[in-house]
Amino acid sequence: MTSTPSKVSLRAIEPEDLDLLYRIENDRNLWNVGTTNVPYSRYTLHDYIANASDDIYADRQVRMMVENASGEIVGIVDIVNFDPGHRRAEVGLIILNKYRRQGYGCSTLEAIADYALRILHLHQLFAFVDSNNVASLQLFKKMGYHESARIIDWLYDGCNYHDAIVMQFVFS
Repeated sequence: MTSTPSKVSLRAIEPEDLDLLYRIENDRNLWNVGTTNVPYSRYTLHDYIANASDDIYADRQVRMMVENASGEIVGIVDIVNFDPGHRRAEVGLIILNKYRRQGYGCSTLEAIADYALRILHLHQLFAFVDSNNVASLQLFKKMGYHESARIIDWLYDGCNYHDAIVMQFVFS
């Protein structure tokens, strides 16, 4: 990864983030780019925020809000499927529409890689990306991820199946 000054900071989810989290999790346009395709209630999300231990070793996942230099929330980044034994985890990223194509995706992937390497001591990060999501594939490639596998008909959008591309970043 490049070592450019970060445009973002990562922070824990706060109760004040509930409305934004609710909008993101229930945005049907985003369901097709990930593995989640069900709506979440405010209660479920409130419960998640209240009960997340913020201990990735206990939860095997962590979700962080992405803020720009002005303190505006520009997105959310997740580390899930955390496997400390094999020192790897899956990364997921959502940059809000109005902040896309401004460098926030690159800065977020850089910040989460720094966290994964320096704090979690991971050996690799990986992501499942819809083969039709050209922007995400380009982003991950730009940030040093490489395509390691294509999984046929892995994602279903309610009408069609899509291949998933496994993108990996291995720390040297």
